[in-house]
Amino acid sequence: MDFSYTPEQLDLRARAAALTGFIRQYEDDCERDNGLPAEAHAKIRQEVLAAGLQAVNMPAEWGGAGLSILDQVIVQEQLGRLTGALWDTVWRPANALRFCTDAQRAEYLEPVIRGERRDCYAVTEPEAGSDPRTLATTATRTDGGWLVDGEKWFVTVGDHADFMVLLAAAGEDRSPTLLLVDMDTPGITRTRTPRFMHTFVYEHPEFTFQDVFVPADRVLGGIGDGYDITRAWFTEERLMIAARTVGAAERALREARDWAMCRRQFGSPIADFQMIEAMLADCAIDIAVNRAFTHQVAWEADHGTVRKTLHAKASAAKLSASEAAGRVVDRCVQIFGGRGYDRAYAVERLYRELRVDRIWEGTSEIQRLVVANELKKRGTGFLDLPGPAAL
Repeated sequence: MDFSYTPEQLDLRARAAALTGFIRQYEDDCERDNGLPAEAHAKIRQEVLAAGLQAVNMPAEWGGAGLSILDQVIVQEQLGRLTGALWDTVWRPANALRFCTDAQRAEYLEPVIRGERRDCYAVTEPEAGSDPRTLATTATRTDGGWLVDGEKWFVTVGDHADFMVLLAAAGEDRSPTLLLVDMDTPGITRTRTPRFMHTFVYEHPEFTFQDVFVPADRVLGGIGDGYDITRAWFTEERLMIAARTVGAAERALREARDWAMCRRQFGSPIADFQMIEAMLADCAIDIAVNRAFTHQVAWEADHGTVRKTLHAKASAAKLSASEAAGRVVDRCVQIFGGRGYDRAYAVERLYRELRVDRIWEGTSEIQRLVVANELKKRGTGFLDLPGPAAL
């Protein structure tokens, strides 16, 4: 088994690290102003395009970077080191947009790939979160299309996007269906923009829909395909969360290690105190183990692991890495002492920002249920490293 990066992957990591370094200059501004002005977004967009890291999850023939899942993990791990969720300025279109028709791709996906448009994914509702089957937003047939009525919460990038991928119960059969909905369509109202504990370069608004007309040719995939497409999106997104939380944890550890080496108490650097040494060592172990597993699952995704098995492994990676990152950053705040509670320090910002990774794209509890269901249905085989017969 070869665990080394190829020369191309080393170059990819270097480009992602350089882009991360460029974006990092905006961290303090983002924290102070709860976001960035249009000029900053424009400069970041230019750097993303120059680095060739636009739409890393989309094929090169459509204008994307055309990266494998493992390559995407390499990029996301570097971007995860940014505070203020500035990793999200390096746009990564919703995987669901791969199901666009040719006409939809020209109107929606390709402009997103070029950085000219931005999408958001609207799934969560007041009574539909971890179980989207309870969704109440409906799409009713009408002449030439659909009328959408309902409510969506926590629509990440909803303040910046100009169209959304919306999940609705369509027709009399309430078939879960995805629709491409332009944000300026009459009947859409942004009702509230919650202020969450983290600082995020974008917001997560709530929207209501009242008789919102969506043309028939805006169905994404097919009628009734909404759950399957969204589930596939969750699988990849959970892996990317795992990668970003590993990167964030390493950023926190580097900050804490450097601080411990120079901070002196009782005549010595605090890095020489065994309690601090233990915390630093535990952080390193959490990072190393979760990086290895996330890379393994990404490699399996590229080599055709059975979809249901991959779904469970991605859940395991997201669960393990996000919870490990929470432990790491908690220790790092402790190492910084009072300064770790100061928003001017990256560990404080990471402490707030990493908490949501145990909630969105499926809570830790839901990930445990996914893993447990896999164990009940197919036994412990999903824990095995894959051989030729499993791929």
